[in-house]
Amino acid sequence: MTDARRILVLWDIDRTLLYVGDIDRQVYRETFAEVVGRPAERLPARGTGVTMPLAIRLLLLDNGVPETQVSRLLPRLVELLPQRLAAHVDDLREDGVLLPGAVAALKAVQAQPGYVPTVVTGNLKPNALLKLEAFNLARFVDAEIGGYSSDNDHRPALVGVAQQRAQAKFGTSFSRENTVIVGDSLEDVRTGLEGGAPVIGIASGKTSAGELQSAGADVVLSSLEEVPRLLDAIKALTFDRA
Repeated sequence: MTDARRILVLWDIDRTLLYVGDIDRQVYRETFAEVVGRPAERLPARGTGVTMPLAIRLLLLDNGVPETQVSRLLPRLVELLPQRLAAHVDDLREDGVLLPGAVAALKAVQAQPGYVPTVVTGNLKPNALLKLEAFNLARFVDAEIGGYSSDNDHRPALVGVAQQRAQAKFGTSFSRENTVIVGDSLEDVRTGLEGGAPVIGIASGKTSAGELQSAGADVVLSSLEEVPRLLDAIKALTFDRA
């Protein structure tokens, strides 16, 4: 396998591969109450794809925490959030759901010669790993070379983070020509447009196929059940484009 034919596939997690319902929001509630000392009246919007540090910042501001205190409290919430999610692992397994076609799509991508599947996600790394492991999905991706909001709260920057880690591991230079994002949200599309990777939008979340296309997704699929179309799209956006 030559460098030119090694492909980095960056999977989003929430609402692309799996859905955890209200568990993330419950974790935000618990973490906010523990650190701030009172309940949160307003929680982050669902399904936006925004990185967790930015969501936590908005959580603090939207609940009346003065801007002057945010920089002090935010790191404490970021540190505590994975601990609180870890306490809900049983809930993830019992109440969360795998999205249609997720396992088949992950298996198919992993099976392609030269494909390097990992994740680029708004989750903190510990949270991402907890979710993947709860659904037995960690075996389908190389999580160590992924990009996480623990690395940078600006999601488009995570493309470069994953590319650099993959290059260090495989000795291959990764760029727009051999990288692709698979995700469900407008943030996934923005991550590709600004981060330098074509995007395959999956209309499995809160964003419609039309909205994904209008935002700039290169290809849009109705779900991950369209495995042949997914593989064709990855090839068209990398091998064929190169």
